[in-house]
Formats: sequence, C-alpha cells, structure tokens
Amino acid sequence: MKSAGRFALYGVGFFVLLALVFVAFGAPVGLSFQRIAEGALATEAGQARTLVKMTPLLLTGLGVLIAWRAGMFNIGGEGQFVMGGLLAMTFAILAKGAPAGFVTVMVLVGSAVGGGLYAYLAAWLQIRRGVQVVISTILLNFIALQCLDGLVRGPLRDPVGGLPQSAALPEAAMLTRFNRQTDLHIGVFLALLMAVIVWIWLSYRRGGYQTRLVGANPRAARAALIPTERIQARAMMISGALCGLAGGVELAGISGRLDAGFDQQWGFLAIPVALLGMLHPLGVVGSSLVFGVLFAGSQNMARVTPGGDRLIFVIQGVAVLAYLALQAIDQRKRWLQTEAV
Repeated sequence: MKSAGRFALYGVGFFVLLALVFVAFGAPVGLSFQRIAEGALATEAGQARTLVKMTPLLLTGLGVLIAWRAGMFNIGGEGQFVMGGLLAMTFAILAKGAPAGFVTVMVLVGSAVGGGLYAYLAAWLQIRRGVQVVISTILLNFIALQCLDGLVRGPLRDPVGGLPQSAALPEAAMLTRFNRQTDLHIGVFLALLMAVIVWIWLSYRRGGYQTRLVGANPRAARAALIPTERIQARAMMISGALCGLAGGVELAGISGRLDAGFDQQWGFLAIPVALLGMLHPLGVVGSSLVFGVLFAGSQNMARVTPGGDRLIFVIQGVAVLAYLALQAIDQRKRWLQTEAV
C-alpha cells in the first residue's frame, strides 16, 4: 500500500507539473491535455504510435533500472542502444541468405550481445582501472555515435545508392506488424515480457536480491561474502543487453536500416523514465507509457502551441528535478525519524 500510495502521489504530482509547464509556456492547459489525449489515444493510429514510442523507452528504462539498482549509474544507454543496432545489422549481413525467421533472431540476439559487451567495458574500466562508470559511459556514448557515423559511411554502407546508410533488412525479417497501416509491431510484447522477467528476477530470485543489496549497502554485501564487483559487472551487462535489445527492436520493427540518425535519444530519455518509475520494473512500464503518450500526442499539441513538440523535453528535465526533490524530502524525513529515536 505504501508503494502504491507513492506511485499515486508521483502520478498526481507529475500531471500538476505538466500543467505548470503548459502555463509557463503560455499554452492553454485544458486544450493542451485534450490535444495530447486525442493525438495519442483517440485513434488506432495514435494508440499504435504511443506503443511504438513506449517500446524503446521501456527496454532502455529497464536497462538503466538494473544498473542503478546495483549502484552502477549507467548513463550510457544511448551508446549501448547504438552498439546493439550496429552488431544486429552486422549479424543480419552475416546471416544473408538464411531463412527470414533466423535473420530476425540473429538481429535480436546480436543487439543484446552488442549492448551487453559495450556496457561490460564500462564495468571493467571501473573495477579494474578505477574509472567511474558515470564518466566512462558518458564518453562511450560519443564513441558509439562516431562508430555509427563511420560504419554507415564505410563497411556497412549500402552499395546501391549514395546515401550514408546500410542496406535494408529483408521485409520478411522485420518484426511482425499487426496492421500494415500503422507501425505497431510485436516488439511491444517483447518489451512487456522483459519488464515482467526483470520484476520477477529482482523481487524473487537470489541474483536479484544480491543486486539490490549491493546497490543499497555494498558494505553489508561484502560482509555477507557477496562478490560485489562480479554482481555489479553482471548488472551492467544485463543493463547494456536491454538497451542494445531496444536498438535491435527499433531496427527490425521500425527503421529497417541504419543511418547516422538511428539514435533517437532513447538511451538518454531512459534515465527520466527509470527515475519516474521509482526504479521499479512495473513503475517503468507506467512511466514509459506516459512518455509514449506525450511523444505521440505532442505533434497534435503543436497545432495549438508553437513548439509544443519540444515541451516534452522540458517536461522530462523538470520532472526529474521534481523527483530528486521528493527523494531528498523523503530522505530528510527518515533522518529526522532516526534522530528522534
């Protein structure tokens, strides 16, 4: 009940914050909410757009959640997303001529492997060389983006045509769509399945308990003879695998090819999604859906508010600051209660 109450409090606070942002930008509050709801939920196309936007946010948000619960503040979801896409396309090229279903599996597996290995590099740098994972993951983002730009202009470039982009995946290798008139694909169910798996693992499995203990109290974890460094490295690999899988799902579900604009800031946006989900898998499902609605409805909102599609990024930044403020208030209350005892 306590957790449910906190979720409800944060939900109400978020919508109040959203209304205040509308007011600050001179947007009519009621009409803005109406336009967002109409653009995201009123039509089949809007609902499909909402779920499509939600999918990479959910996967990358889960990735950030796992690393952060282990005390590894992964800021590199964007780089891991890109590396997942690059290795996925490489696997697809190597599997050329294979049955379409096999190519699809290779894309998804390759994306998870690419993201996981790239995140493990940051974990290794911290454990073996003392490089803080916050710093290394930020810098690795830029390396991944440069690799993307270089590879789509070089080894992965489509030999047919002069654009800096890879060849397209075979149509049969793309993720199944429910309606050819929308972009909604089965990747949304894969993302939801991952959320359930992460929830079960963190809540009921020994590895999940160790991960949470290492993140909450590493000194106690060491006293209990839990290999903290190995647990943290594993958490980073899982985190990167989920972020990389988001890249594979985006490749096989939406874009069908790589280009210099493949990164859509999903890895960066995963941070507010994870925080507003209270670093809980089910909370991340809710927060990713909310941001999916905001993204899907922002284009419709832009008709009544100049630059309305850009307000979403402002909302995310302010929402994270509000979350941190609430966390600080909670921490102070706990400290005062401890002092009173």
